[in-house]
Amino acid sequence: MSIQRLASLLLAAALCCFVVAPALGDDVLTVYSGRNESLIGPILAQFTEDTGIETEILYGGTSAVANQILTEGENSPADVFIAQDGGALGALAAADMLHKLPAATIARVANEAFVSPDGVWTGLSGRARVFVYSPESLDEHGLELPNSIHDLTGEEWRGLVGWAPANASFVSNVTAMRVLLGEEETAAWLAGMIANGVQAYPKNTPIVQATIDGEVVGGLVNHYYLFRFLAEDPDITATLHFFPAGDLGSLINAAGAAILKSTDQPYDALALVDYLLSDTAQAYFAQTTYEYPLVASVEPSVDLPALADIETPEIDLSDLADLQGTLTMIEESGALD
Repeated sequence: MSIQRLASLLLAAALCCFVVAPALGDDVLTVYSGRNESLIGPILAQFTEDTGIETEILYGGTSAVANQILTEGENSPADVFIAQDGGALGALAAADMLHKLPAATIARVANEAFVSPDGVWTGLSGRARVFVYSPESLDEHGLELPNSIHDLTGEEWRGLVGWAPANASFVSNVTAMRVLLGEEETAAWLAGMIANGVQAYPKNTPIVQATIDGEVVGGLVNHYYLFRFLAEDPDITATLHFFPAGDLGSLINAAGAAILKSTDQPYDALALVDYLLSDTAQAYFAQTTYEYPLVASVEPSVDLPALADIETPEIDLSDLADLQGTLTMIEESGALD
């Protein structure tokens, strides 16, 4: 598959999901959302119910929505952008399209790693990269838990690991590898995984299912997918491993929000961002999507280590903007063949 063909397919897939809720008045707040409607829609509806501020929402893939805003430039009708990762927010920040947020808004987020250094975007919920695994399968194969994502290229893990190379969270994770390790070492890791017979899946959910079914010992996913399975069947024995010592396999990304400089409704836009950082919204993220709340007053609703206890790599999430460059590297590695 060519790079151009891959990019076209990904963009088409994202754009086909664009849905615009009907405008309900002259002073409607326009929200561009790179988060799926099923995940963010209910809390946006609650915002309108609680505040009386009507919203018009455009949904699509995060990268596609960010590109839409970049294309529209200062004429974009968007007031607020909601993204599933820091990289897309970083791309708009680099283009000087985001409004600086008040210090009081930024201060709601307990960990400064989940806000932009210049205060133009804020995280809303945390999404940890983990190794989901079956303890029974691990024992059957005489394996020990890996200390690093790099250990998975070892012969002992041949054919026993799953990944989703086209998944947006995986792409962000590889982008972090490029930023911290460089192009050569990242490309070598991808090649090593492929040479070691890594099993490819279209997204995270099938990796968790394959782990439960014993197709693989484990796989690289976001933490919350396992809890969706546990909500249906609490007897599932699969569990999560957080790579130690700041390993890149334990990257924590953040879904986040920003206000566009071009907004003509800055107060309503800020009201929405503040609402998404309220205890009400943070509890929604914790209880409904099983993500990490980012304000100190709300705890995760499932059994997770505290964010402060995860040894995550030190990186500015805004630097994860070159997702297209990562897609090119993944395509050239043969991971999508």
